[in-house]
Amino acid sequence: MKTNKLFKTILCLLGVFFLSNCTKLNEKVLDEVLGEDASSPAGALAAAYDRLGKGTFVDHGAVFALQEYTTDEALLPTRGSDWGDGGKWRSMHEFTWAPDNAIVTDNWNMLTNGITRALTAIKAVNSSNIAEKTLYLAEAKGLLAYYTYTTLDLFGQAPYRDPSNENAPLEIKQAPVAIDELILQVESLIPNLASLGQQSTHNGRFTKEAAYGLLANMYLNRAVYKDRYAASFNFNEKAVNGTDTDMDRVIYYTSLLINSGKFRLASNYFDSFSINNTAGQELIFVVTQKIDYIRNGSNSFAYVSMERNQRASPANRGTNAACMSPEFYATWDGYHEDPRFSRKYQYSDGTWFMNNAEGSVPASDIVPKSNNLPWFHFNRGIIAGPQYGPKLTSSGGFEMTTDGRIKVSELYMEKSTGTRMDFTPELNFSNPTQAVFAQNQINRGVRVFKYEFDPEEGNGSSNVDIPLVRLGAIYTMRAEAYFRKGQTGPALSDINLLRTSRTRESLYGGAAGVAIPSLDEATLYREIAFETYWELYRRPQMIRFGKYEKPFSAKPVSQPFRRIFPIPQSTLDVTKEFHQNSGY
Repeated sequence: MKTNKLFKTILCLLGVFFLSNCTKLNEKVLDEVLGEDASSPAGALAAAYDRLGKGTFVDHGAVFALQEYTTDEALLPTRGSDWGDGGKWRSMHEFTWAPDNAIVTDNWNMLTNGITRALTAIKAVNSSNIAEKTLYLAEAKGLLAYYTYTTLDLFGQAPYRDPSNENAPLEIKQAPVAIDELILQVESLIPNLASLGQQSTHNGRFTKEAAYGLLANMYLNRAVYKDRYAASFNFNEKAVNGTDTDMDRVIYYTSLLINSGKFRLASNYFDSFSINNTAGQELIFVVTQKIDYIRNGSNSFAYVSMERNQRASPANRGTNAACMSPEFYATWDGYHEDPRFSRKYQYSDGTWFMNNAEGSVPASDIVPKSNNLPWFHFNRGIIAGPQYGPKLTSSGGFEMTTDGRIKVSELYMEKSTGTRMDFTPELNFSNPTQAVFAQNQINRGVRVFKYEFDPEEGNGSSNVDIPLVRLGAIYTMRAEAYFRKGQTGPALSDINLLRTSRTRESLYGGAAGVAIPSLDEATLYREIAFETYWELYRRPQMIRFGKYEKPFSAKPVSQPFRRIFPIPQSTLDVTKEFHQNSGY
């Protein structure tokens, strides 16, 4: 979070305080707080915000793993000696997870901890007489709704305990009923939330605009929550109140954001995922990050896809893990000119990094806080084929040319030194049902460099704010809502606005994206993914469009019960109020 003051305060947040046995929490947290003390109302609210960025929505093994590694957009295979970890990573792709899966358990614990922290903040603010009481209470309740909605999305049920009554019983909210309750609760908060930029708010705070984005998303998926295992969904059901349908409400809330004048589509699509995105034109609600905050920012979404021998500075590297499925990569066939597919980097002296030959780039860019190390910029977007970049010398610096430039060489895999770093679209697992590569196959898989790799020291650190609600995604929600109402014209207009608002780099004359002439369901599905890939939206998209059970890569045909994840066995063992989801 962005705050006026930083404190190293030990705040013990015990899950038992509100949720009794639903999670085991006894963690020491170093929080940066909104106000004077981490035990104050402002401090409790800060702790609730902190859970957004303390792994939950910024680490590839957290919500990302459930929302993306289970889809065609991303997978994390076992790569030789790396990423075996008991099979937990490839279980997401192979659909073999069970109630004892570590990723499932960790996500449940993080999200229910977020619920705990939000309830703690509500209690602390309610018991106070601070001047900001109304605002802070609305923000805390907004965060509670955000954590609860995500928990319901992934697990179908979520814990709750009335924060005003320490003796209140533990309640288990079930998605079919809870989704309506959440919608009404968030709508009731809007009068008391600040509009973005007012009352010292920024896009890292839960504002009216964040609420509009959450409400649009809840209405878009409400039909799924009502009947999770249905063969098809009634998206035009009557809304929670009034005479509108769910899709009418999606259009209403997305239009509030689109027409507000506060946001606009960035011509450079990748600006929203860059180190300098704090002034991002599209960012409505984000996890704010900064390396020198007490809780370091996380570079996981960039770090996880880059190879270990790809380095933005001598102090940092990737980790050669996640890639894109061949099936999703193939949806871009014929669309590689789309400005959202990739973008090459130009240095200040005019040099372009083309990533297609050996050469050099200037060492004019310097990593700000890492002993003036040179900064090498990789291209952005979806990256395939042979890779080039700087190599390290035996002394740990970049190889340089005689005239002081960064030398660019063809790259090889760090843990298979005879294997060219060639990111092949094909995966070709030896056993087609298992996402496992031999050591000399660890180069396989198209990589995603959507989020800028931060060159600061520390492989997991980052100054890149992570979008949770972004204008581009809001346009896709409205387009889908129009389409589901049978209004293909407005839907096509929104999709084409997304396409034509993005421009290519000056190397290609700043050419704008090209409009498409018509829209059917398959095209809409493809276009939504072109705009929102790797942003934690894909699993719900696949479920809404009836694609989640289909096979691809090493994923088999799956059963509808896997549209949600199991309640962890560790929770069931100690909490009788929870019951396991169907099929597990």
